[in-house]
Amino acid sequence: MNRGVLARSLLAALLAMLALLGGCSTIEVARAGPGQKLDPWENWNRKVFDFNEDLDKAVLKPVATAYSDVVPRFVRIGVTNFFNNFADAWSAVNNLLQFKIELALQDVVRVGTNTVFGLGGFVDVASEMGIDHHYEDFGQTLGYWGFGPGAYVVWPLFGPSSVRETIALPLDRSVSPAVTLNGGSEQFGIGVLQLVNVRASLLGASRIVDEIALDKYSFVRDAYLQRRRSLRYDGDAPPKPEPPEDEPAAGPEKK
Repeated sequence: MNRGVLARSLLAALLAMLALLGGCSTIEVARAGPGQKLDPWENWNRKVFDFNEDLDKAVLKPVATAYSDVVPRFVRIGVTNFFNNFADAWSAVNNLLQFKIELALQDVVRVGTNTVFGLGGFVDVASEMGIDHHYEDFGQTLGYWGFGPGAYVVWPLFGPSSVRETIALPLDRSVSPAVTLNGGSEQFGIGVLQLVNVRASLLGASRIVDEIALDKYSFVRDAYLQRRRSLRYDGDAPPKPEPPEDEPAAGPEKK
């Protein structure tokens, strides 16, 4: 396997970890499993989920733990800021595609400020100035234009997703720093650094999920779907309609 392919494979696992982070920030999961209705491929998804879990335990988690123990916290924060600067640039594009002009301009100001005054993005000067992140991606843009999430799906290495987010994935991935470079050892090294740095930031969150979730698969699925719905509506999702009394409660509303 050449370095480019290996880098892309390693970076794919990053998305699973990011989904876990998003899920942990939205821990409002009903016992009945509100995401079950959108999970018609649950049997397949659970097998892939177990594969990803085994990969994380065998490779990603030990490497991330060593990285966290060796690399000083301020350096890890700087690395996170650098990658977030790329995310802010992509967010500006997606805010523009959603006609959120003010937010797009804020993203542009963030990128410019952190790039020029924040040592290429390693220092988050913009946040100190009160200019917040927005983190819009192409999946949210598709949702804005009326594309529903579709069925829930778990991909090998890529982790939790939906039909809509899967369609958006290639474009979202194409703007990551590891992919935008021309290739070679620099691309490989940046890709591995991004993966390990994100996984290290999730060590505490993943430990909490392991401790509190009776069924980790359902927990991650429901949290992921709720988080993506919240992002689609910028944290102000409309209330779901009440089901008829003779029908069971529905899962997340298709949009």
